[in-house]
Amino acid sequence: MKLQPMVLKKRGKTRKGKGSSRGELREAGLDSRQALKLGISIDLRRKTKREENVETLKQHLRSLSSKKKAKSRAVKYLDKEHT
Repeated sequence: MKLQPMVLKKRGKTRKGKGSSRGELREAGLDSRQALKLGISIDLRRKTKREENVETLKQHLRSLSSKKKAKSRAVKYLDKEHT
């Protein structure tokens, strides 16, 4: 899933951005290396921190962690089955 943050254009219109700003990543609890490993693009030119984008990042991280937990539970179950 490719995350595309929303950014403001002139006259208050919104459009899809190139990537998340460093401030948004910091607010979501990520650094740039972790974001790149997770496939989250970074726009180094952006300086703003939009609350909607921070919430989207946090929600994406929660969904990734729940998938990771489900996968680890399945692996543990299969390991118990084979022993």
